[in-house]
Amino acid sequence: MAGSSFFWTKASPYLLSILRIIAAFLFMQHGAEKLFGYPGGSFELISHAKLFTLVPGLAGIIEFGGGFLLLIGLFSRPVAFIMSGEMAFAYFMVHFQHNHTFPILNGGGMAVLFCFVFLYLSAAGPGPWSLDRGLRRI
Repeated sequence: MAGSSFFWTKASPYLLSILRIIAAFLFMQHGAEKLFGYPGGSFELISHAKLFTLVPGLAGIIEFGGGFLLLIGLFSRPVAFIMSGEMAFAYFMVHFQHNHTFPILNGGGMAVLFCFVFLYLSAAGPGPWSLDRGLRRI
């Protein structure tokens, strides 16, 4: 039993990096769809994207740009905190009004999950596989 605990203790920082990378990659796709219509959206979105509007502009920039920074692990804590706030804002401005009790009924489950994953990452940091960690060693 002690060996299993040792494995999880050693693996924990690397799993933190994997969580950050996967969550950022998924989040970037939402921003890419808002800004570029890819993947899955209409390519016409880019011509209509007003970069200083909440949707798709500012949200797309935060999701794509912030997602990219988090993916590579650069400025991870402040970027994750901003992205967590964006997801809280999205949940209460878009989803909460449709059902005040259950995110499964208002389509906000992913917003809640992203919000708390990013909040955790803002506190826990990027893990060992990140530019933040690499630059700190210089």
